[in-house]
Amino acid sequence: MSKFKFAVLISGNGSNLGSMIEHVDNNKIKGNICCVFSNNPVAYGIERAKNAGLAYEVLDHREFKERDDFDSALIKKLEKYEPDLIVLAGFMRILSSTFIKAYEGKILNIHPSILPKYPGLNTHERAIESGDEHHGITIHFVDESLDGGPICAQSILEIGDSNIEELKERIHALEHDLYPKVIDWFAQGRLIQKDDRAYLDGKEIILKY
Repeated sequence: MSKFKFAVLISGNGSNLGSMIEHVDNNKIKGNICCVFSNNPVAYGIERAKNAGLAYEVLDHREFKERDDFDSALIKKLEKYEPDLIVLAGFMRILSSTFIKAYEGKILNIHPSILPKYPGLNTHERAIESGDEHHGITIHFVDESLDGGPICAQSILEIGDSNIEELKERIHALEHDLYPKVIDWFAQGRLIQKDDRAYLDGKEIILKY
């Protein structure tokens, strides 16, 4: 049986990628990163991939007129690496139905809010401005809705008197802990998407916050 492998899609700093690399190295993710893809040629995450000796590809979305054209080119590049899972880690692109159908049930995303609260951008600011007591992260399978799809896991913290920068750092810590765990669940076959629902160890994941 071939070893589980996943591709990581980034657009920026790649701090979650760094955490994944560390977890793979420590055998806390039972598999390998087969390639890192960036739509941003100057993303620092590319340097993380280089430093770890990982294969990496850059595909600048600005060179494509249509979203589908970019996604089709991305699919073609991914095919040669044969990933078992696509992991979005700060990938600032809304994926087309073309891409989602190509990897249906095999795309994970992490979002910095307690979904369904605050899909989209500026989640930390929105949580503070709304006077929320709690904030957090959500890891979910990707469908064609904005930050939608079956939820796999969430992690929550109390906002307290944190300002935006402090809250961002605290949220990053949650991400770096939880995302590798969820990837490993998928690697071991414990986590699956079926009929627009997420299941862990055969039980539907229902999170009530």
